[in-house]
Amino acid sequence: MSKLNKLLFNKYFVAILWFGLSLFAVIKQVAHHHINNYDIYKYVYFNLIDQHNLYNEQPQFYFDSNHYGPLFGLVIAPFALMPDWAGCIIWVMCNALILYVAIWQLPFTVNQRLAVLLICAHELMTASFNVQFNPCMAAIIILTFVFVNRKQDIWATLMIVLGTMIKLYGIVGLAFFFFSKDKVKFIWSFLMWLVVLFVLPMVVSSPHFVIQSYQDWYDSLAHKNASNAISTMQDISVMGMIRRIFKYPELSNTLVILPGLLLFATAYLRFKWFSNLQFRYLLLASTLIFTVIFSTGSESPTYIIAFTGVAIWFMNLDRPVTGFEIFLLVFALLITSLSPSDLFPKYINKNYIKPYAFKALPCFVIWLRISYEILTRKFSPNQTENVVLS
Repeated sequence: MSKLNKLLFNKYFVAILWFGLSLFAVIKQVAHHHINNYDIYKYVYFNLIDQHNLYNEQPQFYFDSNHYGPLFGLVIAPFALMPDWAGCIIWVMCNALILYVAIWQLPFTVNQRLAVLLICAHELMTASFNVQFNPCMAAIIILTFVFVNRKQDIWATLMIVLGTMIKLYGIVGLAFFFFSKDKVKFIWSFLMWLVVLFVLPMVVSSPHFVIQSYQDWYDSLAHKNASNAISTMQDISVMGMIRRIFKYPELSNTLVILPGLLLFATAYLRFKWFSNLQFRYLLLASTLIFTVIFSTGSESPTYIIAFTGVAIWFMNLDRPVTGFEIFLLVFALLITSLSPSDLFPKYINKNYIKPYAFKALPCFVIWLRISYEILTRKFSPNQTENVVLS
């Protein structure tokens, strides 16, 4: 192994790179900017305990409005009680840590886990620079998969409900329902957590306010969905690409999402492979990418979720990988991950990538490739769910 390979696959180097890039990004933000996203987050907690509408604009404190569920107020609470600079930095580093731990739980080899971290490190920095919750959401989806794979359905359903009641994306964890060996347990534990986490914010607020907040949340998301189509910062999705390339803002999301959902669902036709670990990894990668590329709420920092799926797909390929598969990874690294950064030509990003939502394109192509693999790949019969790699 060359010196470069030894360095790249040194777990201490990878950890320093992973956390160092995120720390650099958030310190740069804290030092030079008023962190609007963090202000939105912390006021979810303060508004929850003061019983002020969670979704009204509060221009005296921040711009834009909150789009997270009432439960998020409890998640952000420990950070909101700190000085802003400390709370913001620790919040970002906790998100990075949770995703790091989640990736490390995948039953890959050590080198495969390190490769996933390396592939995703720059995309994580983008999310960290924007002080986003998305790394944690990626971790929630991965941990749902991990817990189902370990037959720990109670913890898997906790992840699903937690993610859903914070940002809705967590509901995609239900994609792993058919991998459960005890579906009755899965269902009753899902309902149990639904009740527990619905009630939990009432401890610091009131039942009436929390119930009303869920109605307000629905209205807020409906309004946001309508406004995303005319924003260059949101709707970085398949629908967004079509709308912008063909100058067709009236495009119905259903016309795109429904075929995508049907293609996604074809994975369940190969039910005889449900216990195969390679098949499961493909569905995990497909789920992570699908969640982002078919959401009008997707923005650049959201792509840490999809990019984790890209990395998992690449590590799950049969070796040796083909030239086309390497091209797809490089295509994703350049257009999806590097395009918003100073490492990419600003002219191309400003005039082509952003206006046409091309950040979504490589992930969409890879998702189509994954869908094809799910339907046609010949899986090794020895790679069962019980295989744990070290």
